[in-house]
Amino acid sequence: MSDLNTFPSVDLLVPHSEPMILVDKIIHADDTTVHCQVFVTAQSQFFNKEEKSIGAWVGIEYMAQTISAWSGYQSFLKKETSPIGFLLGTRRYHSTSTLFNEGDVLDIYAEKLMESEGMGAFYCSIKCQNNELANAQLNVFVPNNEQLETMLKGKKE
Repeated sequence: MSDLNTFPSVDLLVPHSEPMILVDKIIHADDTTVHCQVFVTAQSQFFNKEEKSIGAWVGIEYMAQTISAWSGYQSFLKKETSPIGFLLGTRRYHSTSTLFNEGDVLDIYAEKLMESEGMGAFYCSIKCQNNELANAQLNVFVPNNEQLETMLKGKKE
């Protein structure tokens, strides 16, 4: 377990480029759980200026990037590069709201349910002021280097 001051910036943990890094901050991470935050502002990606909000459907990506931050942090602890991972699917995404509103501070939590041979399942939730706004199970895959090379080679052909 680590304290609040020792977490690297999310952009060092999540293998995305701006503007697609959607998670702002990692708050906590350990062997099986992670807590990140998103600050909903007018500058946020996917922000609807007319509604002054972001559609709750973006919550799935917030959850996926929270898992990616967890994975990147585990690699950071081993002094390894953050791995590329893939969201395979989402089970039962349930949201009590259709929008995340400007000014909201979203707390995104993920807990590893299982992990084996690069496959993983995480239970995720999004809260705002301790009220749960959304939850889901996400299934992810982190290929090893050989698998990733094969996938990339197939893309080039």
